[in-house]
Amino acid sequence: MLGRTKSKTKRSTTARDSTPVAAEVEVGARRIDLGSGVAANFVVTGYPAEVGHGWLEPLLTYPGRLDVSVHVEPVPPEMAAHRLRRQRARLESASQTGAEQGKLEDFEAETAAQDARDMAASLARGEGKLFRVGLSITVHAATNEELDAEIGHVQSLAASMLLQARPATYRQLHGWASALPLGVDLLGQRRSMDTTALAAAYPFASPDVAVQTSPTAVLYGLNADSAGVLVWDRWALDTYNTVVLARSGAGKSYFCKLDLLRSLYTGVTAAVIDPEDEYTRLTEAVGGTTLRLGAPGVHLNPLDLALDAGATRDALSRRALFLHTLLAVMLGGPLSARQRAALDQAVITTYRNAGITADERTWSRPAPLLGDLAATLGAADDEHARDLALQLAPYVSGSYRELFAAPTSRRPTGHLVSWSLREIPEELKGVGTLLALDGIWRGVAEAAPDHPRMVLVDEGWLLMSTPEGARFLYRLAKAARKRWVGLTVATQDAADVLGSDLGKAVVANAATQILMRQAPHTIDTIAHTFALSEGEKQHLLTAAPGDALLCSGDQRVAFQVVASPFEHQLITTNPAEEAPDRDGPETDVSLDLSQSQLDEEDDDLL
Repeated sequence: MLGRTKSKTKRSTTARDSTPVAAEVEVGARRIDLGSGVAANFVVTGYPAEVGHGWLEPLLTYPGRLDVSVHVEPVPPEMAAHRLRRQRARLESASQTGAEQGKLEDFEAETAAQDARDMAASLARGEGKLFRVGLSITVHAATNEELDAEIGHVQSLAASMLLQARPATYRQLHGWASALPLGVDLLGQRRSMDTTALAAAYPFASPDVAVQTSPTAVLYGLNADSAGVLVWDRWALDTYNTVVLARSGAGKSYFCKLDLLRSLYTGVTAAVIDPEDEYTRLTEAVGGTTLRLGAPGVHLNPLDLALDAGATRDALSRRALFLHTLLAVMLGGPLSARQRAALDQAVITTYRNAGITADERTWSRPAPLLGDLAATLGAADDEHARDLALQLAPYVSGSYRELFAAPTSRRPTGHLVSWSLREIPEELKGVGTLLALDGIWRGVAEAAPDHPRMVLVDEGWLLMSTPEGARFLYRLAKAARKRWVGLTVATQDAADVLGSDLGKAVVANAATQILMRQAPHTIDTIAHTFALSEGEKQHLLTAAPGDALLCSGDQRVAFQVVASPFEHQLITTNPAEEAPDRDGPETDVSLDLSQSQLDEEDDDLL
């Protein structure tokens, strides 16, 4: 119970519970003793005239133990309109009376009248609603001396925010109960707010990165420097590309899969190049499509024109140009001028022999195979053409022929397509990455940019290890924005990527740059490229798995990647966690991409 000055409540003992309990609650006029510590409750009675985005963040990121309770009660539109009319009438009447009596203007009353007028107009247009909002603060400490110091800090912080925090005198028990997760407001000190002001109090904002929330924003993790979270929208930046640099075991793929999964909730369609078959479980859970290159019966014809989605012009010329890049990657080096000329002539001849010309009506005919191109090169009089045919022998009739031996077996479509390269030999990983990326890009190059698309290239160093592959990736990074495509390149070989001009250009074209734990021999290169401070260098050298540093222009924020248990089950690559439980049956994981499921997962995480 609550007395006039102080009351004490103790738990009584019974015959069944003979052990006395020391826990007690002592309620005073301006503080409450909770047994394990003391607390003081304050109620906010005054607010600033204008607030910005995340205006409650200073209180939410206070380094001490502080409970901030916000109680929101919607006001019915009819009642809100009636209250606003009465308030406007009272304020304007007071202003007119003061003017008639010769008093000076009350600027606070004028401001309040203008605010009421704007709020009434917004309510009439249906642009917002009216709410009754109560804000209370509970300060905790171990002793009374520490509590006095904490109260001074909190009151100074509230004053700097233009908040009037009054002690809940003789109502400490009411204030403490209002801060509990019970949904009751026993203090009853409310203030009218419109939708905009209430939305600005949304607590999930980062004090280090000022990004407005939007339907395409994604939760990246917990801010390492505050108690907030990091919500990032790559689609609101100048370019939509992202680069992720980390050493092996730092959590690079874990972050990429989590970003991919949460992006799917926002309506983004995606395609993934998966070198180690790490995205298959996630792809199957969301109803996506997995294409395993290198598996028996799976073929991909690089000369196939039908993979171009809605191509209506120069498809044949673009195929010829891509074949120059493909052969350069296959043969491990750039082609000479004579080799390029011989290859170009052979490509035109090979298509002509198949009945395909520059006439669009012929593009639907069956395309020739890589073996047909090699045969054309071998039959040419040019020695450079014959040399190319000889070097293509392993891909046509040798150990690497399985992928190119037949027409394209499958043209995957869907909201998530994963190109798995695990079945491809290590010597073909770079070629497979290029073929998969080409197949993905042909699907979006001519498609209408009616929604955002993500292209994720895991272990991008496989492609960037060759000059032609790096040049191809650079061209895609430059052209992605025009087609509403965000290219994500993740690699663990940061030194090689940043050691070439093309690699630096790919990184420079990414507005979002994620740095995770780095090896000592690469940290100097990373620090020079991203202009890291000494503290940021040490953070990356000692970062635990999942710790990351986000860089975007002049903005820097350290964060920790955090997934809910449901998400973790889909994206983890820890062998001990992936292994089925020997004591129980295996369970299938399924995912319903609905908004209700997303809300539940966010609740589990936060």
